[in-house]
Amino acid sequence: MELASAIASDLSGICEDVFSIQIVPPGWINFELTHATLATWLQSLVVGSLGRAGEQGSRGAEETIDAQCPVPNSLFAVEYAHARCCSLVLLAHREGLIKLREPVSNTSPAFWDVISPNPVPWLNCDGTLQLNHPDERRLIGELIQVVDNIECADVSGSVKWEKVALNLSQAFEKFWSNCRIWGEVKITSLELAQARLGLLMATQSVLKFVLEENLGVFAPLEL
Repeated sequence: MELASAIASDLSGICEDVFSIQIVPPGWINFELTHATLATWLQSLVVGSLGRAGEQGSRGAEETIDAQCPVPNSLFAVEYAHARCCSLVLLAHREGLIKLREPVSNTSPAFWDVISPNPVPWLNCDGTLQLNHPDERRLIGELIQVVDNIECADVSGSVKWEKVALNLSQAFEKFWSNCRIWGEVKITSLELAQARLGLLMATQSVLKFVLEENLGVFAPLEL
């Protein structure tokens, strides 16, 4: 425990703004991302930073996607999740929950060009993440895992991307089923509704990248 405490003390001085660090017997050092770091990371997905560094995906710069190419039945759920994210964000734009500069843009680097709120209100007034529902946290966890797989070249070649995409689409479905945006939430807690819309945009960004860059499948705006 003494050695772990010494190590943790040094690490805290380096990365205390990124991680909170806790020592537990018999000498484990537990790291937890701070809420502010998670908010910054989620915002980066909304503005289209995914895969900007490095190889820009596994297909290569010269390869294009044929939107008419037959899609495996197993990926329909992933395509549906992507299209559903798009339709919900566009509905929010039409109803004034958010404001987009180009509501149907499909250009790089960012799919959505959000005018307001910018940034998305991820945090409460006390600096903690607004997204505390178990299905919100599950979806964030899946996004972290998928982005880790994308960004880590050493493991990306061995990743089963179809399974990864399906897991993410299932997490989205659970989130959408149990975490409402419209109705009472829109009226009583606009910032929570906007944070959930931000999570939709982040999810769409990752789904689009996996479909097009890792699976070579067109990511539809609607089905």
